[in-house]
Amino acid sequence: MNLESLALIALVLAGLPCGLFVLNLFFYRKISSSAHSSRVVADKNEGQGRLSVLIPARNEEANLRALLTSVLANVGVNFEVIVLDDHSTDRTAEIIREFVMEDFRVRLEIAPPLPAGWCGKQHACHVLAQRANNPLLVFMDADVRLAPDALVRMAGFLRSSDSALASGVPRQELGTFSERLLIPLIHFVLLGYLPMFMMRGTKRAAFSAGCGQLFIARADAYHAVGGHAQIRTTLHDGVKLPRLFRQTGYCTDLFDATDLAACRMYQTNREVWCGLGKNATEGLAARGAILPMTALLFGGAVLPFLLLLFTPAMTKRALVLTLIAVALAYVPRLLAVGKFWQPVGAALLHPLGVVALLAIQWLALLRHLAGKPSVWKGRSYHPGGMAEPAKAT
Repeated sequence: MNLESLALIALVLAGLPCGLFVLNLFFYRKISSSAHSSRVVADKNEGQGRLSVLIPARNEEANLRALLTSVLANVGVNFEVIVLDDHSTDRTAEIIREFVMEDFRVRLEIAPPLPAGWCGKQHACHVLAQRANNPLLVFMDADVRLAPDALVRMAGFLRSSDSALASGVPRQELGTFSERLLIPLIHFVLLGYLPMFMMRGTKRAAFSAGCGQLFIARADAYHAVGGHAQIRTTLHDGVKLPRLFRQTGYCTDLFDATDLAACRMYQTNREVWCGLGKNATEGLAARGAILPMTALLFGGAVLPFLLLLFTPAMTKRALVLTLIAVALAYVPRLLAVGKFWQPVGAALLHPLGVVALLAIQWLALLRHLAGKPSVWKGRSYHPGGMAEPAKAT
């Protein structure tokens, strides 16, 4: 295959996610701060706008104060906050009790022992949902912070979208090099490869998408589909929960949560690699997905830059095609800098980020095929979903 043919392939593979990313920006929008408020107020007065904010917490003493302070500052909607202490060994329960004493809306629950075959987070969310009292459920990770109007806007979006489940990606706070290199790719993969107009136009499970950091759901629909009990073995509720709702006939939706919430998922380079790898085989590294996704990501984000190394041997046409492919590869990332508050440096290192992401996916698949467990939050998850305490290393 000559350089001109490779340049054409690179152009097509860079152009496809670029075009879809730009198109998706018309669908993946921030929630208006006022458009849905009257509907939510009416629902609140009728008792339908009440929310239960559900937070699983396992060794989260570093996050809880900021988390609960941000949640309790929300206005415009009635809500309760239930925090489940999932066998923490730090001061998690003690900190929750402090808030319970100060605010009647906060409730501490203690997780029962983790049953065999359950992922810890899915079990915690299942227990929380069973103990919630309100018709709307908000599932939050403990490292998320909410804006003061986040809950009312999320509730309004869910009502107006006629969906049973909705989700958004919070603004990602980044510290280490690996965070800055890899975490912004969440938006690139989501908006570059998911046709959101088809997601909204059909209930097909193939168009499922979500972010496990922040979900809002109708309680009646959640219980009707079986909730987290139906995805008990998964480590990737961001994909599996929307898929469950769609498989059962409900609509799901997405919103831009950049100005609604913030989250720092990981604190170290090691945590980034382990965290992204723990559930990779349920997403990009799934056996049926990893080869086509590798071809799409490598061909569109890496190949154009590799071809630049052969510039002296290129025809003028091949060089033009390559330069256009490079420009198209950068367009989504540079748009995301302003739209989702991402670092410019990470956007400029886009090819390196994709290479690192693909390396994580392939390493995760090899570990999975070798029967090695994923370790998270002090628990070891073997292929098949069995959980046990992680061994010290």
